[in-house]
Amino acid sequence: MARLGAFCFPGTGHINPMTALARQLELRGHKLVIFGIADTESRVKAAGIEFHLIGAQDYPPGTLQKLDQHLGELKGLETFRFTVERVKNTARMVLRDGPDAVRMANVDAMLVDEADMGGNVAEHLGLPFVSIAFFPPLLADDRIPPFCFGWNGGQDWLSRLRNRLGMRLLSRVAAPIYRVVNAQRKTWGLKPLKRAPDALSNLAQIAQLPETLEFEMDGRPANLHYTGPFVDARQRPPVEFPWERLDGRPLIYASLGTLQNGSEAIFKTIAEACAGLNAQLVLSLGGGLDPMLLGSLAGDPVVVRYAPQLEIVKKAAAVITHAGLNTVLESLAEGVPLVALPLGNDQPGVAARVAAKGAGVIVPRRKMSVKRLRAAVRAVLEDQKYRDAAHRLQTAMQQVDGLARAADIIEDVLKIRLAHESYNPPRRSGLLEGNQPTRPAAAS
Repeated sequence: MARLGAFCFPGTGHINPMTALARQLELRGHKLVIFGIADTESRVKAAGIEFHLIGAQDYPPGTLQKLDQHLGELKGLETFRFTVERVKNTARMVLRDGPDAVRMANVDAMLVDEADMGGNVAEHLGLPFVSIAFFPPLLADDRIPPFCFGWNGGQDWLSRLRNRLGMRLLSRVAAPIYRVVNAQRKTWGLKPLKRAPDALSNLAQIAQLPETLEFEMDGRPANLHYTGPFVDARQRPPVEFPWERLDGRPLIYASLGTLQNGSEAIFKTIAEACAGLNAQLVLSLGGGLDPMLLGSLAGDPVVVRYAPQLEIVKKAAAVITHAGLNTVLESLAEGVPLVALPLGNDQPGVAARVAAKGAGVIVPRRKMSVKRLRAAVRAVLEDQKYRDAAHRLQTAMQQVDGLARAADIIEDVLKIRLAHESYNPPRRSGLLEGNQPTRPAAAS
């Protein structure tokens, strides 16, 4: 048995998959402790995972809601810049409080979200760590676009030049983070980081993104592993929903996630676009707005503050999404095609991958209109090619239990495989029910 510590960006799209992975490892006999700010404590403990508070002075209860509310008001590059500032401030706190917290927790190794700077703490303390990507993985390779750009993959010289220029732009925008990090690394006697991928583990980089959804590229790094959705339906809190209001028409589920969900205009545009279709719209506000504030919407959609997403997508004919990776994977796992409205951060990159695989249509925010959005929704509802593509991705994803494979890799590279190799995880209900865990090859 090993005792593992984890650093994770304090957002629902990171906490949910990290706690799901933690539960998978605990089922194998290991113990996990997640280091986080006060606002994440209840969610971690609700998943049955040990929690260690850091950043009490910097991030008192309620801070996360204020940050998320401001993020929901931004778009495009503004979103990324705000996120950079947020990561910088979190990095400063993690580098200051992390070492003592990790020592106190007495862990053997670390799991570090690629959006977090906890790998520097592990390196400082001489602990092995594994990098976990809850968005398209960070790569120092010009054959794949940087994770936050909505570009298609391509191996021609022009695409690779564009990707290199994109990487330079990202490095420039993220420079404030690395000034903070490198100042602390200098104090600790560590070499400075020159670019984002330098902060990643040499042992393994585990991406929640399935390989079937990634752009084509030969000769990937041997320590890069694509897996699949990190979902444990049992850890999701119960959500009340007016199921009796569903009337049997094809169901369109729309959600902008739990971070960038403060735009009344976008929700009203979605409602109006769907009102002219022979379908019923369920609109989840992700906690960002009070449904009463939207007033009467075109088409009389079912509007809720939160929706039981895993259950809803099973019934959906189409999903309208901001292209957050978790919603995309949960939809594709049910073979549901998508309309992507990327708002910032990694969402353009996720949306580009969905479109490249033929499983959805992208409507950029700057070009969004009722007419354009209605045409996109009608296309994924009526053109069978989108559903066929979503089903192909679903079938490929069903071949790999993402949580089991990620746990296998962690055990292998950290050399913490339990003595009882006959371990057989219990059958899981929910998203990936019936999938059999597969052991990874040494490199994938």
